[in-house]
Amino acid sequence: MATLLVIIIFVTYVGLGIPDSLFGTAWPAIYTQLDLPISYSNFVTGLMYTGTIVSSLLSARLTKKLGTPLVVALSTALTAIAILGFSYSKNMLMLCFFTIPLGLGAGGIDNVLNTYVALNYKATHINFLHCSYGVGVTLSPFLMSLALKNSNDWQSGYRTMFFFQLALTVMCFLSIPVWKKVKEQKVEEEETRVVSIPELLKIPIARCSLIIYFGSCAIESVCLAWGSTFLVNSKGLTPDKAAQLITFYFIGMTVGRFLSGLLANKVSPKKIIVFGEIIVLIAIALTFSKNPIIATIGLTMIGLGNGPVFPNMTHLTPIHMGRDISQSFIGLQGAVSYGSILLSPIAFGLLAEKLSTDIFSIFQIIAFAIMTVSTIEMLKHSKKILKN
Repeated sequence: MATLLVIIIFVTYVGLGIPDSLFGTAWPAIYTQLDLPISYSNFVTGLMYTGTIVSSLLSARLTKKLGTPLVVALSTALTAIAILGFSYSKNMLMLCFFTIPLGLGAGGIDNVLNTYVALNYKATHINFLHCSYGVGVTLSPFLMSLALKNSNDWQSGYRTMFFFQLALTVMCFLSIPVWKKVKEQKVEEEETRVVSIPELLKIPIARCSLIIYFGSCAIESVCLAWGSTFLVNSKGLTPDKAAQLITFYFIGMTVGRFLSGLLANKVSPKKIIVFGEIIVLIAIALTFSKNPIIATIGLTMIGLGNGPVFPNMTHLTPIHMGRDISQSFIGLQGAVSYGSILLSPIAFGLLAEKLSTDIFSIFQIIAFAIMTVSTIEMLKHSKKILKN
């Protein structure tokens, strides 16, 4: 029964990745067809991640009241409704309206499942959990590229992904008894303490960790939201070709997390994080190339190196923070991560409109520097914690 639950969790997390890459891939076609300024994607992503931040901060309370399985099922249902709404959207107002349930649902799925896996499973499992996310963000732009290639119909691409998300929703509701049976098999429940945000921020390693999440998510979110547009505007590709090639970024992310999961039993999470950051530095350098193929290789390597950072940082949470306050910290971590995912694409979009999407690589270097400096500080504090 426990094995079945792990499979259900992984498949559910696939659904979390689907909407994240779908909008960024479709945006070049959306803003062209609806005659919108390129920066208007900021309104959609801004609303979505605001909703995600809200649900992240409320996740601990909702989980306590409704239970993990019901929160996951309801959150997945919200994302399915939102994707269906996108497929029928004819203007900016409709896009913004259906973005709200999308954000609320995504935050619920992400934080609840991250907390559950971090507290109950090994580093291998949480890496494979985020590898599942990679499957979702890889699948959706591939299917969207087919819709764009055949008729430039981004709405049919959203409609196709709705049926996949609907199937996940049905699975989540039907699997609620499985969660209950696994819970009954546990000898003792995990005791947790609710800790306020100011209290958490007083902990030095907590501050370092949050900045790492912020930098890593900035790199990821700009690739998600603007990678396809970057390939179109800066590298001269057509929207359908860019949608196909950006898929390699998501493949890189998925492979990185898969390899990290395989190595987790032999290599420490800290070493995986550091090695991943080295790969990211090399990758960003490649995106400066005018050759779209070399730039795509760079994007793929960004996914490969940056992909394992988030899951391995999450696995370190109970070790660095203590199991009793991990629930509170993961909620805050989710809010900061989605804050970065909210602000970074907006900042890039505004800069790209004033300058051009050619600033993509420079923007990524800045985010990388923020992440790396904080990683060095985290490692120092981690040594002190282990000594004590």
